[in-house]
Amino acid sequence: MSEANTSGGAVARAPSARTLRGLDALNFFLADVRDGLGPYLAIYLIAVRGPDQGWNEATTGLIMTIAGIAGLIAQTPAGALIDRTNRKRAVVIAGAIAVTLSCLVLPFISNFYLVAATQSVAGIAGAIFPPALAAITLGVVGPKMFAKRIGRNEGFNHAGNAVSAAIAGGTAYFFGPIVVFWLMAILAACSIGAMLMVPADAIDDDLARGLDETESQAKAKGGEEPSGFSVLLKNKYLVIFAVLAALFHLSNAAMLTSVGQLLTKLSGKDNATSLIAICIVAAQLVMVPVAVFVGAKADAIGRKPIFLAAFGVLAVRGVLYTLSDNPFYLVGVQLLDGIGAGIYGALFPLVVADLTRGTGRFNVAQGAVATAQGLGAALSATLAGVIIVSAGYSTAFLSLAAIAGLGFALYLFVMPETYGYEPGRNDATGGGAAPLPAAAV
Repeated sequence: MSEANTSGGAVARAPSARTLRGLDALNFFLADVRDGLGPYLAIYLIAVRGPDQGWNEATTGLIMTIAGIAGLIAQTPAGALIDRTNRKRAVVIAGAIAVTLSCLVLPFISNFYLVAATQSVAGIAGAIFPPALAAITLGVVGPKMFAKRIGRNEGFNHAGNAVSAAIAGGTAYFFGPIVVFWLMAILAACSIGAMLMVPADAIDDDLARGLDETESQAKAKGGEEPSGFSVLLKNKYLVIFAVLAALFHLSNAAMLTSVGQLLTKLSGKDNATSLIAICIVAAQLVMVPVAVFVGAKADAIGRKPIFLAAFGVLAVRGVLYTLSDNPFYLVGVQLLDGIGAGIYGALFPLVVADLTRGTGRFNVAQGAVATAQGLGAALSATLAGVIIVSAGYSTAFLSLAAIAGLGFALYLFVMPETYGYEPGRNDATGGGAAPLPAAAV
């Protein structure tokens, strides 16, 4: 909870050690649950079901696109829900249960429409997690410690992904791809336990939505009602950032899936799950220090130069995939995903928080930008699948790299530095650009 200070704002109480350990555990165990089956879905459908049942790169990509669209439609309502609810823990628990059940049923169904429906449920439920985790974190630690704590969250998230992928890869070698379903069930149960370690009264619901003042004080002063759905259109830099998020995921989302499909063809279905697990572990191990570094240094260096590095590494990664079909080489290139995705995951909530500070619209803005991000990710799978079927893997990777290059140029020339941004300052469309931190000049 929070207590009012003498200036009328909300001041976060120091969180207990148990609460912070709960946040660590929640990010660790929820890591593999929040994205559903992820790349394992493509491996399962292509390697286990196969062409005999009508599954190839194109049909699998279509399933992932349908699920992605369902998820992106839910993003903004999910953010608004997190802004308004005082039961954030219950929402996270319900989402974890829904994602897990929708994936556990997959081995028992084969119809295209049923598979699309279950994965759409997973996509919708999964839309809850990013804004909920960021909101709970902000509500627990407050804005001053938010950047560092988000970096720590991402570190535990990537560590959780690495451990679960290592377990999946090792056990799949003996028991087949089906093990990823049971692993998800175990992790979902652990996630629920971790969420319950964070007491409800440790979350300040006003701070969690990005308010500098309590909602009642803001209303008493005649301020705007928080969580309006027009939040994107009222801030031109938030619109630009939404476009950049879409481009990043249009380029990035299909890369790992495409590498998994390529490894399946090169190494056979028996080794596919283990190989993709190695790719995931390799990238996640890099993401852990990258995310922690970004959280610790984002205020000093500035958001923009670090985000440019993410786009640059993503473009290089796409090109490097085309240079060799050696499985060990492909796994080595996948290490670069740890840099790009590690930076993005740590900076995304920080940039949104910068652009919405004091407005009470942090979570709905997260949802709105994540909608654009989800659109890019959803289209990425179909785009890559169609290109692979029609022109081959190299053309697909080069196309994804070109999209990343476009994102780099747009961020460089159009997007300002957001650290120190003040919504509404000298800009009728929603805020003024901030100067670079002194350390970045």
